[in-house]
Amino acid sequence: MRRSFAIPLLAALVALSGCTGQRGQTLEDIPTPASIDALATAQVLTAVAPPEGFRDPINIPEVDANLQLLVGGHYRVHLEFEGVFSRTPRQTSAQADAEVWFNQAGGQRRVVVQTAGELLGREDNAFEAVRLNGDSYLVQNSECLTQGVDATTAAGLRAGTLVGGITRGIPAGQRATVNSQDVYRYDFSTADLNLPSIRLADGGTVEATSGELWLSAEHNVVVRFYVNLNVTNAIIFDRALPVDGQVILRYDLDSINQTTNITIPNGC
Repeated sequence: MRRSFAIPLLAALVALSGCTGQRGQTLEDIPTPASIDALATAQVLTAVAPPEGFRDPINIPEVDANLQLLVGGHYRVHLEFEGVFSRTPRQTSAQADAEVWFNQAGGQRRVVVQTAGELLGREDNAFEAVRLNGDSYLVQNSECLTQGVDATTAAGLRAGTLVGGITRGIPAGQRATVNSQDVYRYDFSTADLNLPSIRLADGGTVEATSGELWLSAEHNVVVRFYVNLNVTNAIIFDRALPVDGQVILRYDLDSINQTTNITIPNGC
């Protein structure tokens, strides 16, 4: 299976993560392995079909679809890779964590990102970006940028661009409470995944070893999306060299219709 995905914001994440050297471009550096957590599952309360309107297959290629319908909220995103450069024994790793707070009033957003691993730069890196009433601010390496492409792009970083979603999900007949929300589980296959952080080179493969998507029918938003993948000859984070290994993707919407006081970041 060969796929190619558009990744404009993902490329921006790589740039903002401080990839000024050649890590992930050559095989010269000694890597630091990352750890892969086991797939966490929700506590299922009862087996039941979702309500009317949610019993047909769903199409949610970006997990943060419909968040604009909420007053506000907060979510976390985690991406992690551990493996080797394809056709070599050289290990490599990457990890990116993002938190996003959003208020619809004034289009307010706060984005905090941390990255680690040689595929995302020579050193661990972090940045904070804020959008307030159309103005954007970016704080990185104790420096503040106001406006500009980098500040605007960073403040607009979205979960759907990082972890994607699914093009087809089937109701699994399970209902649970996840992140304090009443949710229903949907199953999907590898072929149903939209994976913007992964692009396959010739002969590359991707296989989902486990995965789950939980949807709030009340709010029509994804509350949890977890996937574990095995990949071969895959381009991760838009780096030049293909890799083989394990990828984990995590998305948790843990606050719905709750607003946060978002202000100009410290340092600006």
